[in-house]
Amino acid sequence: MTTSKTNPKVDGFIRKVKQWQEEYETLRTIVLDCELTEDFKWMHPCYTLESKNIVLIHGFKEYIALLFHKGVLLKDTHGILIQQTENVQAARQIRFTNIQEIIEKESIIKDYIYEAIEVEKAGFEVEYKKNTDFIIPDEFQNKLDEMPALKTAFEALTPGRQRAYLHHFNEPKQSKTRVSRVEKWMPQILDGKGLND
Repeated sequence: MTTSKTNPKVDGFIRKVKQWQEEYETLRTIVLDCELTEDFKWMHPCYTLESKNIVLIHGFKEYIALLFHKGVLLKDTHGILIQQTENVQAARQIRFTNIQEIIEKESIIKDYIYEAIEVEKAGFEVEYKKNTDFIIPDEFQNKLDEMPALKTAFEALTPGRQRAYLHHFNEPKQSKTRVSRVEKWMPQILDGKGLND
């Protein structure tokens, strides 16, 4: 591994992590072997090809994962890619719970990274569902009709934030639960914030 490709921000990040330190180091070495540029985005080690995001390493309480930004376009010949939540349209993860799993899967991991690089080089794009594919529940629509400011604020949110709200508002079976969810989150929407901001 050539040191020219490592990013000092990632060095600092890995030094400070409380969990998965060895796993971060091992995944980092594997990814850097695949000729990607190391960057630090969204508070995580991120690997790019000509400034396009290919893969990110992120640790959670239960596992550490390689997140492929366009994972949905990979063939997933080993059936190991995981969709983090049903709202995630493009990205897919390969999860690990210990160093041994990473070492055993090294060649598979590299195959997936090289495929992700090819997908990027070929210019393939993920076809995102349009927000029109997400139903606006009546309880929210009524508020949007009553309050032009809410409608303006909602339309100004990024498509991802809009989708997260619509999904959240649609989840409950009962109308009164949907109403209370909408009312609870209206100030956040008016503030220009997403569900997780």
